[in-house]
Amino acid sequence: MRRHLRKLAGTAVAALITAVVTALSMLVGPVPGASAATLTEVTNFGSNPGNIRMFLYVPNNVAARPGVLVAMHGCNGWAQGFYQGTEFASLADRYGFIVIYPQANKSANGMSNCFDVWSNESLRHGGGSDPGSIVSMVNYVQQRYNSDPERVFATGFSSGAMETNNLLATYPDVFKAGAPFSGVPYGCLGPAGCGDKTPQQWGDLARNAYPGYTGPRPRVQAWHGTNDSVLNYTMLQEEVDQWTNVWGISQTPTSTGSPQSGWTRRTFGSGQVEAYTISGAGHDLPHQGMGIYAIRFFGLDAPSTSPSATPTVTPTVTPTVTPTVTPSSTPTSGGGSGAIKGVASGRCVDVTGASQNDGTQVQLWDCNGQANQTWTSTSAGEIRVYSGKCLDAGGTGNGAKIQIYSCHGGTNQKWRVNSDGSIQGVQSGLCLDAAGAGTGNGTKLQLYSCHGGTNQKWTWSR
Repeated sequence: MRRHLRKLAGTAVAALITAVVTALSMLVGPVPGASAATLTEVTNFGSNPGNIRMFLYVPNNVAARPGVLVAMHGCNGWAQGFYQGTEFASLADRYGFIVIYPQANKSANGMSNCFDVWSNESLRHGGGSDPGSIVSMVNYVQQRYNSDPERVFATGFSSGAMETNNLLATYPDVFKAGAPFSGVPYGCLGPAGCGDKTPQQWGDLARNAYPGYTGPRPRVQAWHGTNDSVLNYTMLQEEVDQWTNVWGISQTPTSTGSPQSGWTRRTFGSGQVEAYTISGAGHDLPHQGMGIYAIRFFGLDAPSTSPSATPTVTPTVTPTVTPTVTPSSTPTSGGGSGAIKGVASGRCVDVTGASQNDGTQVQLWDCNGQANQTWTSTSAGEIRVYSGKCLDAGGTGNGAKIQIYSCHGGTNQKWRVNSDGSIQGVQSGLCLDAAGAGTGNGTKLQLYSCHGGTNQKWTWSR
């Protein structure tokens, strides 16, 4: 065996009760702010083999072709609590997508309100139980709100994270990506168990959830705390093993970075799978500020590009809860759109090899007007290139490399474009710097203490 795992059985599963209640008390606390939109319960959403409830959040500024996010609570939790205690509703206000909050009602090992991820019905495509009900909820939203079927995603905590992985395996034709927080791989609580398996074995489990399916597979962004005493941190690697194998990509990350202090992000392949390790965190994710990373990973921060369809009727629903989270953004100054030219070198900020892969380092190169030298400073403080790639600091100290990475809203992707020509990282306070005061083609860019030198001065040209 490649490593030893603690099995999730007996007393380990029983211990879930106390820890989950504690974690949920952290997630359900009041959050300042208000919005005119309301959480509503829908009782006529269609086939409901799991006999679970549907709560729906539709922002006032819902997009003409909105994406859909299914957000699921943990055991002993409630849809309303997950709604109030997480940022997904406020992010929906910002970006115009719709959030479905299912309410589970199953019991297991003394716990209540768990999502079914163990029955034969829940573990296979078309089997029914809770996954079948959730797919009905998605279909309901698609029919009544003209939502984009190519932008349907799932996320959740603990039991909701398990159901996230379950939905990705059983309904890859419906869900395009998922972000499980503190979960376990698909099939872990089924007959196969949670013991150590090879990537191939984990991958076979997921593939066999929908035999004969040959379409695209969902991308996965998994999160876990190193001090999780309920679902062992080693489960994160099992999720990575499962989904990298499903994708047919290496279990060795193509890049590793630290978007925030105490966070480690590993990226696999060209971004099909991401794994976030949160140092010191227990069984209490997502923390404030994490939701935006999932939303960026899904692409819900951008408008739909799918063809529009004609909406049908608007549902009749009963308001139940008022949302409690308001969005914020980080402003920037200066900047523009076009090439960024070094004052000392006269050369342009260039994505090496015109690559669009996450982790590609940025350099100086003769200005040529190509897409890999065309940058846009946004009101959110990002400096974007291509479509959806951001200028990204791979660390916070002197010498940290500057790269491109899929935009996720982290402070390592926020920049202050100052009037003196310097470009300063919001997270680090350090400046964009041509390494070694170099001026030639191929000179790498880095973070370095701001000193006013011309190798830290930049001009924008359109």
